[in-house]
Amino acid sequence: MRIGNIDLGERPVLLAPMEDVTDIGFRLLCRKMGAAMVYSEFVSCDALTRMIESTLRKLHVCEEERPVAIQIYGKDPSAMAEAAQIVVGQAHPDILDINFGCPVKRVAGKGAGAGLLQNIPLMLKIARAVVNAVNIPVTAKTRLGWDHDHIIIKDLAEQLQDTGIQALTIHGRTRSQMYTGDANWDYIRDTKLNPRIKIPIIGNGDIDSAEKTAKAFNEYGTDAVMIGRASFGRPWIFKEVHDVLHPSCDTGAIQAINSSYLPMTPDWKLDVLKEQVRQSVERIGEYRGILHIRRHLAATPLFKGIPNFREHRIAMLRADTIDDLFRLMEETRTLIRP
Repeated sequence: MRIGNIDLGERPVLLAPMEDVTDIGFRLLCRKMGAAMVYSEFVSCDALTRMIESTLRKLHVCEEERPVAIQIYGKDPSAMAEAAQIVVGQAHPDILDINFGCPVKRVAGKGAGAGLLQNIPLMLKIARAVVNAVNIPVTAKTRLGWDHDHIIIKDLAEQLQDTGIQALTIHGRTRSQMYTGDANWDYIRDTKLNPRIKIPIIGNGDIDSAEKTAKAFNEYGTDAVMIGRASFGRPWIFKEVHDVLHPSCDTGAIQAINSSYLPMTPDWKLDVLKEQVRQSVERIGEYRGILHIRRHLAATPLFKGIPNFREHRIAMLRADTIDDLFRLMEETRTLIRP
């Protein structure tokens, strides 16, 4: 699959843009695990145009993680165009993505993200402004519609394609659903089957296994699949998926992790989590790095099902030094083995 001049190979699986999750360390780890492309945290165009330092830091990318996309959001076409030029000028991403799908109140409630599903003319004006502002491929991510009574994705995909975007990611829920219920991939398939659609369609929503990923390609016909929340505390999901979709092709995950254990064993996965902690601490310091990684430690399936584990889990989530955290993590090693 290609987006502009970016070749992502056959059946590519992508890491979704997620705030406070897809920082540079996590993106790089997921790339090494087999993600074909990774996306930044979504970035506010208003903060970019005001040159807010904490926002500008989100633009940092490294060569090892390419191809990489940076996602921006906002509701003003001229501000979005200016922000797009700042991103391209400072970060030089391979792809610029527009967020038309974030459902959270502080974004959609202010008319940006999925809020633009209630103002399609403005959404299209923003898309055109961003496409015309930069010289790299522009893509977009959106949802089926505002609610069940206003599912507009089939027509919307055509309209967005006509603005010049070069790929469209569709999350199979409406804005009103937020993240409840099941993602409806039938609408994603119907959009892909529309003979007017020439750009790649990327499917997103509830993908948490290699089997579901294969189904997305085989039964729903998507050009690519995007994985989001299922990667929390589980960056190795990309290796799981890659080993099924491309069994003869090595991801390089073995070289990415300093571990004496076989890949995909519980011991190796524990070492992956420790490497994630290490990267976070090296990037932003011990205290903030550990705080940042707690979401992954709380969500990881690695510790699920261990009897009487609650107190130990709480202790891990309260640890504030890397030595204490690693000691607590090492104490789980015999518990996670089958």
